[in-house]
Amino acid sequence: MRIAAIGDVHLGTESGGLIRPELRELPERADVLLLAGDLTNHGTLDEARVVVAEFADLGLPVVAVLGNHDHHSDAEDDIAKLLTDHGIVVLEGTSATFDINGRTLGIAGTKGFGGGFAGKCAGIFGERQMREFAGHTVDLAASLGSALAELSTDVIIALTHYSPVTDTLVGEPLELYPFLGSYLLGEAIDEYGAHLALHGHAHAGSEHGTTPGGVPVRNVAKPVIHAACRVYELQPASA
Repeated sequence: MRIAAIGDVHLGTESGGLIRPELRELPERADVLLLAGDLTNHGTLDEARVVVAEFADLGLPVVAVLGNHDHHSDAEDDIAKLLTDHGIVVLEGTSATFDINGRTLGIAGTKGFGGGFAGKCAGIFGERQMREFAGHTVDLAASLGSALAELSTDVIIALTHYSPVTDTLVGEPLELYPFLGSYLLGEAIDEYGAHLALHGHAHAGSEHGTTPGGVPVRNVAKPVIHAACRVYELQPASA
C-alpha cells in the first residue's frame, strides 16, 4: 500500500492554490492521503475552507487529525464538520477502514498532546492547571489505544499531530520536548500495534524514528519533508 502523508501546512486565507497543483497526480502515486494536523494557521473557518479547496476531491481517500493551530480559535468542531462534509475523514480517538486493492487499511487517529517522555514528563499532580494538562494527554493516548484496538486490518497506521517518540524531535530544543509530544502515545501504539506511526508538529525535528516496541515513526511536518507530501510503501503481512 502507498501511504501519502503531510502535516503542518498552516494554510491561511491567502494560501489557496499553494499545494493542490502538486497533488494533481497523487492518485497515480498513492492509495490514500493522511493529514497530520495544523492544517490551518489560526483555526478559523475561513482558513478551513482553503484546506477543503486544497485537499478535497483529489481522487483518493483523505484522512486527517487536527493540530494545535486548528484548535486556536475554539472552532475545531466546526472545522471538523466542514472537512467531513467535503469528504475528508477527521479522526479524534476514532478509526477508519478502507479497502485498497483487495487489502484492508485501518487508520486510528488523535491530535494527541504534550507532556514529555519517560523519566522527564508531567504527572497528574499539583495545581488544577497541571492536572488538566497531564490528564489531557492521558485521555487522548487512551483514546488512540481504543481506536487501534478496534482495528484488525491488513495494515494499521497511527495518525497523530503530537509525536509519540523523541527520535523525530531531534533538531528541536530539548526544552520544547514536553510540548511536542508524549511517550504515552508511543505506549498506546506499541500496546495495540501498528505498522507505521505518522505525526507532525515538530518543524525542526527529524523524519525518521521508532517506538520502543519497534514501530516505524515518521514526522511528516512540511518543514521537515520539504514536499507537498511523502509517500511510504507498506507491504501487508498477509501478502
